[in-house]
Order: sequence, then C-alpha cells, then structure tokens
Amino acid sequence: MSSDDAAEIEAVVTEGAAQGSALKSFISGGFGGTCAVLVGHPFDLTKTRLQTAAPGTYTGAIDVVKKTLARDGVRGMYRGISPPLIGVTPIFAISFWGYDMGKKIVFAATPGRTSSKLTPAELAFAGFFSAIPATFVAAPAERVKVLLQVQGQGGKPAYTGPVDVLRKLYAEGGVKSIFRGTGATLARDGPGSAVYFVTYELLKTRLSGPVVVDPATGEEKPPALSLGAVSFAGGMAGVAMWSLAIPPDTIKSRLQSAPSGTYKGFFDCAKRLIAQDGVGALWKGFGPAMGRAFPANAATFVGVELSLKAMEKLW
Repeated sequence: MSSDDAAEIEAVVTEGAAQGSALKSFISGGFGGTCAVLVGHPFDLTKTRLQTAAPGTYTGAIDVVKKTLARDGVRGMYRGISPPLIGVTPIFAISFWGYDMGKKIVFAATPGRTSSKLTPAELAFAGFFSAIPATFVAAPAERVKVLLQVQGQGGKPAYTGPVDVLRKLYAEGGVKSIFRGTGATLARDGPGSAVYFVTYELLKTRLSGPVVVDPATGEEKPPALSLGAVSFAGGMAGVAMWSLAIPPDTIKSRLQSAPSGTYKGFFDCAKRLIAQDGVGALWKGFGPAMGRAFPANAATFVGVELSLKAMEKLW
C-alpha cells in the first residue's frame, strides 16, 4: 500500500458503493468481511467456547486460549473458520445492500423532506432493515460455525468439516435444523446493525473533512477520510454493536450448539440460562467480543475502502 493510499481513502462503504457498481460493492464488501474474519476469528472462538462450555470448564478468556493452544496449537484458534469465510461475502454484500435499501425506504416514505441527510433514527431503521435479508444467510453459517467451534474441547470431534455438519444436521431435522437460531440471529443483528451504522455514520461525519466540489462540474464529492479515521470509526462501530449484541448472541450460541430438543426456543433458552447461572451468564464472552470488536471492524472498513479505491483505479 502506497503512502498516498494510507493518507486518504474514499468515504464510507455506503457512499462508495453508491458511486460504484453493484459488482464493486459485492467485491469490496466480501473483501472487508474476509479481513474481519481473519482478524477476529480467534476472539470469536474464545467467546463461543466461554458461552457454551459447562460452568467451571474455563476460568476466563485467557484460560480458553491457553487450553486451546495446548491441545490444538495455533490452528485450533481458527477452528470453524471455513463457514464464516465462505459465507462472509454474501452476508456483507447483502447487509450493505440492505442498508442502502433501508435508506431508500426512508426517502420513499418522506417525499416532502427538505434535506437528504438522514436523522439518527432514520439511519437506525436502515441499519435494522439491513439485518433482515442478511440473517437468512448468516443464521445457517453461524449454526455450522458454532458447532465446529465448540467441538474439540474433549472427546472425539463429531464433525469433520462444514459439509459434514450440514449433512448431519439435514439428516437430523431437515432444513429446519440447519436454520435453527434464525430468530436469535435477527434478535442480535437487528438492533446491533442499527447501532453499528448509526455509530459509523456519526463518527464519519465528525471525522470527515469538508465536502469537495469539482470546480469544472460543480459536482459534490464525498469528503476524504484518513486511514486512521476509517479504522477508528469502524472499530468504534463494532464496539457499539457488540456492547448491545452479547446477550442475544449468548442465547443464539446456546440454541445453535445444544442437542435437538434441549430448548423450546429463544425465550426458553434465556429463561433456563438465567435460572441456572444468573443474569451474568448472558454476558459470557463479553471480554473476547470486545477484544474482537475494534480490530475486526476496523479491518472491515479499511478493507472495504481500500478495495473500492483500488477498483476505482482499475475501472
């Protein structure tokens, strides 16, 4: 990456995607998501094992890491990475497409508005809306990922890989088994995405320079953001999202990793978890999630913006 690339990159992904083609949006979203997975997966594995392990299995996040490394080496920290890597391109592409669609719905519903700038509440609506279509891809990917992550903590692994997980889940309960936890995924990602996009947009506005006007055409161009500003805004958006998303994520992980018939649904899982381990159990994995949130989401937006910038130079 050149010093020019590091100095200034295009504005946020939503604006960059609007300027480019759908293909550019898809590629950049996938690349950004891949960056997030590569950076954040060890934290995610640690979080999931803390959330799903029996009480007393681990003393904390560091203990999870130590035992995983002792048992499986560094490779063990990336157990279950295939499903998110495979699913991340459509998940991120659909999410950002959904965000744009959410904003279009807002504009369509307010034809008499005098400003094109969306309020935080309107941005939150668009963010929540983005999670609805993305959930139908994210939920089965999360189901497979969680099952692969929780195995290898003692005893013989039940699955040899993602395809084996899907095959056995389908044999167990058909498509319904593969999509178990879809409601919990939306309960996590709906409010989480609302906070995510609002935080990013507000920080982007605060950190952006003035709007650039082309002297020849009079056309306004998005203000440039420094690489550091993109990293900070993206990282803080991730922190804001996961501060809200941990309780439903814990319930989702329990639902998706438990044997069939263990829970009747989202609320039954939450009720029994609280009865057994207290309200604090809903926040299991908070440390690893926060440790992952900033670097993974900083990597997401940096990856998206740099790939958009590269594609703008190519075509």
